[in-house]
Amino acid sequence: MRKTLISLLLLLPVLVSAQDTIPSFSLDQAITYALEHNYSAINAERDLDDAQKQKWETIASGLPQINGAVSYQNQLKQPVSQIPAEFFGGEPGTYQEVIFGQSQSMSASATLRQQIFDGSYIVGVQATKTFLAYSANSKEKTELDVRRSVVEAYGNVLLAQESVRISERNVNTLEQNLYETKRVYENGLGDEESVDQLQITLSSMQNYLKNAQRMEKITLQMLNLVLGLPIDAPTELTENLDDLTQSQIDFQLLDSEFNIENNVDYKMAVNLNEQRALELKLAKSYALPTLNAFVNYGGNSFSNEFNFFSSGQQWFGSSILGVDLNIPIFSSLRRSATTQRAKIALDKAKTQFTEAQAQIRLQLETAKSDYILAIEQYGTSKENLELAERIEKKNEIKYTEGLATSFELRQAQTQLYTNQQEYLQSMVDVILKKTELENILNQ
Repeated sequence: MRKTLISLLLLLPVLVSAQDTIPSFSLDQAITYALEHNYSAINAERDLDDAQKQKWETIASGLPQINGAVSYQNQLKQPVSQIPAEFFGGEPGTYQEVIFGQSQSMSASATLRQQIFDGSYIVGVQATKTFLAYSANSKEKTELDVRRSVVEAYGNVLLAQESVRISERNVNTLEQNLYETKRVYENGLGDEESVDQLQITLSSMQNYLKNAQRMEKITLQMLNLVLGLPIDAPTELTENLDDLTQSQIDFQLLDSEFNIENNVDYKMAVNLNEQRALELKLAKSYALPTLNAFVNYGGNSFSNEFNFFSSGQQWFGSSILGVDLNIPIFSSLRRSATTQRAKIALDKAKTQFTEAQAQIRLQLETAKSDYILAIEQYGTSKENLELAERIEKKNEIKYTEGLATSFELRQAQTQLYTNQQEYLQSMVDVILKKTELENILNQ
């Protein structure tokens, strides 16, 4: 007992540490985790499993089927028949009431059916391959969507965190400026308007900071939702927004060879064409005959009491072997209309396939252009931020020396805050636009 207690005491710190472990992710780790735990990704995997089961369900429908049947009847009041009495030695012209059979009966049978030929079954088996391919491509598209969602949510969390840090720094600077301006005004060397201008700017920035702090919590909850974690989990991110942005700038990606057959939208367009072609074959198959064979074996038993399972009860066996041949002859042109509609649907799918190829190539060019623009805007925003910081610093010095008004200082500060947010957003845009381009290239 003492040894057990000592062991538990030694393990207690380890158990507490395991319970207090906070999940932390780099961007790649977050994507990997989400592909396994995201709710949509989990259901996409289930859809693929369901397609596998549906494939066997279709195949099994054409394999031997055995069904059993048991029937029990109890005639509470048996029907009465009248037979001429002279059959029993009675007077001619009179009738004798007779009850045929016994009041209770039971039958049991088993039937084996085998499909010999059915055109729709052949088409159905062929369709399972297309359906499996569609389910696999649908799962791939879901994974790409999950990846895009993780990148967007991850970037928004980093953006919110950086916004909080910058806003806190701006608030501290403004509070210091306001304090110094108030001291100058109280000593009779400044004007009240300068204090009011700084107070307006500080109040606005404090509100922005509070909103940024709320958004930091909300964006983290959104990331947890995408990852498949409880939304209030204290998740930590190991990436830095600036470093992550630098790693996402890859001009070689723009020169990557594009094989449209690897694009998931192209694959799904191919699936649609295959599906429509099979629907046309199915419509044509309805004009073919169907042939099925069956073997039946059963037995019947009769009694005035329910003793069918006793050892002495007599059963009378029966067996049937047969085939069913169904030949379509005339449907008032219904089958012809169905076939023509399937042909129209196939032609539409072919047109959509041509359109899809053009759209995918246009999406690729647009994604490349957006990625280049995002990188250019990132560089421009970085330069503009440096300029805005210098302008704000100069105006702050001028204001301190009495060479600039509080209004001019506020303009410089507002411009700086705007450029700070544009810079942060430009970094997130680089990350997102690269992900969109990679999704189209299927990399």
